[in-house]
Amino acid sequence: MNTEGLDLRFMKMALAEARKAEGKTSPNPLVGAVIVRNGKVISKGYHKKAGSAHAEIDALEKIGFKAKGCTLYVTLEPCNHYGRTPPCTTAIVGSGISRVVVGMQDPNPNVKGGGCEYLCARGVEVKVGVLEEQCRSLNEAYIKYVQTGTPFVALKCALTLDGWMATRTGHSKWITGPASRRFVHRLRQRSDAVMVGVGTVIKDNPLLTARDVVKGGRQPLRIIVDSNLRSPMNAQIFKSIDKGPVMVIVGSRCKESSKIKKLEEIGVSVVKSRIKKGMIDLGALMDILGRKEIVNLMVEGGAKLNHSLISAKLVDKLYIFLAPKLLIGGDGLPMCPGRGPARIDGALLLKDLRLRRFEQDIMVTAYPNYQDG
Repeated sequence: MNTEGLDLRFMKMALAEARKAEGKTSPNPLVGAVIVRNGKVISKGYHKKAGSAHAEIDALEKIGFKAKGCTLYVTLEPCNHYGRTPPCTTAIVGSGISRVVVGMQDPNPNVKGGGCEYLCARGVEVKVGVLEEQCRSLNEAYIKYVQTGTPFVALKCALTLDGWMATRTGHSKWITGPASRRFVHRLRQRSDAVMVGVGTVIKDNPLLTARDVVKGGRQPLRIIVDSNLRSPMNAQIFKSIDKGPVMVIVGSRCKESSKIKKLEEIGVSVVKSRIKKGMIDLGALMDILGRKEIVNLMVEGGAKLNHSLISAKLVDKLYIFLAPKLLIGGDGLPMCPGRGPARIDGALLLKDLRLRRFEQDIMVTAYPNYQDG
């Protein structure tokens, strides 16, 4: 196998290492590393959680930092600065590694290129961009966060094949099958927070926890957008505060001071946000969540929140589950209620569509193309 083929092979291994920590590293990225000598893997490593050893250090520690003449494969450019941990570049040079293959440069504008430049200046051969698309996809949330300071927003919605997310009475349990719902729990595990509107809390009374959390993982922060604090005190989400943190976003002029006090007494975080046109200013809310190091935000509705987020161009990715069911009628609840465009050329275009089957359901993942829509 030629050098290019070997680079692809070992970078795939590094990506597999990185994925071992899904849902555990935030606000840091997922990173995997593989060390190779004469075409054979001698060590692997990955970044396990924020504050722990970076992937390169994890791999080097296993071989006593002795890697003279070896090639290091790493999914993200090695850091060259002091953060929660010392820079990796000095350890790489000190170990004797002669070649470093990097999946992608660090997108952080304060870091980008610095690690590679440091290594090159000290005689280490550096190759950048091997399986870059896969490496960027792995850390799409981190990329947005370090470039904007706001969360990567993924919106999940389950629909019948004729486009309804609930019946005319608001009933929606269950549109999709067990396999789809299990995958949604995996998505929750990978997210820093799961967000719903107050309407969903009142109608569905969801728990919003992630089932079967993997070892070392954690429950996502559960967020309710509730400008006037209409959520009932006996909602499941409040009664399960011991299962995971809860935050309620209220309007800056919310007058329910006694209710706020009761929620805070049971451990619920109540955050006031700016109001715009009688509703929570979702753009301002994203800034608040970014400051709280919410990198990966999953939105599970309801319909009004879906419409508001998409209209504000705040949704980065869609997970749409389609079930082989028809409600047959024109009075169900659509994904995004409200006034739509007058012409088809006013529709929001989607890009990079991918399909996946979950038993009888189909999951469509796509990215809104706000520029062309």
